[in-house]
Amino acid sequence: MKFLAMAMTTVLTLAATPAMAYVGPGAGLSLLGAFWGLLVAILAALAFVVVYPVRRMMRARKRPAETMPPDQQPAKQ
Repeated sequence: MKFLAMAMTTVLTLAATPAMAYVGPGAGLSLLGAFWGLLVAILAALAFVVVYPVRRMMRARKRPAETMPPDQQPAKQ
């Protein structure tokens, strides 16, 4: 069974004729533009996932006294 499937695949692959189709430069540029847009979107999403916790940590370190209740805040001198 496996041999028959492999033989049929080989015969059909070798029997295929070329399409003789022309792909112009506009199609190639469109493909490249779509690829770059997808790549930039993925990198921006990864950067946001990495940067967001760091921003929250820095914001929390910047204002620690404001998040405490008034009766637990350290005395100002």
